[in-house]
Amino acid sequence: MHLTVDKMTFDVLISRQQIEQRVRELGEQITRDYRDKNPILMIVLNGGFIFGSDLMRALDIPVEVDFIKISSYGDQLTSTGEVKMKKDYDCLVGGRHIIVVEDIVDSGLSVSFLKNKFELQQPASVAFATLLHKPDNSRLDFGLEYVGFEIGPEFVIGYGLDYKQNWRNLPAIYVRVDGRESEHGA
Repeated sequence: MHLTVDKMTFDVLISRQQIEQRVRELGEQITRDYRDKNPILMIVLNGGFIFGSDLMRALDIPVEVDFIKISSYGDQLTSTGEVKMKKDYDCLVGGRHIIVVEDIVDSGLSVSFLKNKFELQQPASVAFATLLHKPDNSRLDFGLEYVGFEIGPEFVIGYGLDYKQNWRNLPAIYVRVDGRESEHGA
């Protein structure tokens, strides 16, 4: 199915069913890894709220939830290169197990910023769960513990990911296919 947004064409990259299956698998893995640890899911707003909500329901352990809001995109298609704090978290993280929940890891700038921020509070551990990872774009010096899907460098929207704050409500991940070759296009 084609979708046109501001004269850009998008096709489904990852279906709703594929997302649901992968979220269940990640939930099972996190449940095994954090049994008896009562982690805090630190959901990164705005994009991470849909994935975070579904992931939380896929867990079979007690978890605390908090939210943090940062921005490195604005209304751009690519990262601005600068992370801005928009809303800080409320819970105490010292000595706790933190699982940061992101919609996408692109350059890695945001998760590096968050890792440094949380480590200053001396948590028991900091792990990252992301629905999407663009390994060709990211410049991380640490691993991501829970990755839903690895994708190419193309621009994507849906399932929490936006274009100018819209289209987060799409139940699947759509990839931009017009104007260039796409290894994920139909």
